[in-house]
Amino acid sequence: MNGLRVASLMAATMTTGLVAGVYASYANAVMPGLAKTDDKTFVGAFQAVDRAIVNPLFLGLGFVGALLFTLLAGLLSLTEKALPWIAIAFVLYLVTMILTIAINVPLNDAIKAAGDPNTIDVAAVRTAFDEAKWRTFNLIRTILGTVAFGLLSWALYVTGKSAVQP
Repeated sequence: MNGLRVASLMAATMTTGLVAGVYASYANAVMPGLAKTDDKTFVGAFQAVDRAIVNPLFLGLGFVGALLFTLLAGLLSLTEKALPWIAIAFVLYLVTMILTIAINVPLNDAIKAAGDPNTIDVAAVRTAFDEAKWRTFNLIRTILGTVAFGLLSWALYVTGKSAVQP
């Protein structure tokens, strides 16, 4: 049971870190880079990137996996000193998922549904997309995801420290 507990905590930490890193990449590179492009480039590039990220590896193993691994780690750590850190990380990561599903995904879906950038009013689509709103909520996801990753890292430390103490 100890091996499964540690393995699930490691998987939770790694997948949460992966997703937090994706959010941070959008916050620090993707969106600032796209902000400097013309409307047609913005719409086309955003559509292409969003279609690419919607894949089983990222969505299944990363995005959903992080929550499930954290839940499993918490359930296997009910009597452990690391439980509070795991529980808080779970809640913070769950909030990132809720924000993603409630705010970022509908904006993503709307820009994808707008159609081919060669045949639509790209300026209107970009305005309707509301970059500021998307970026604000992505920054919140980035911060919460990074804190969750840090808490899970601390939980790993606490777990390891507990294992070597008499």
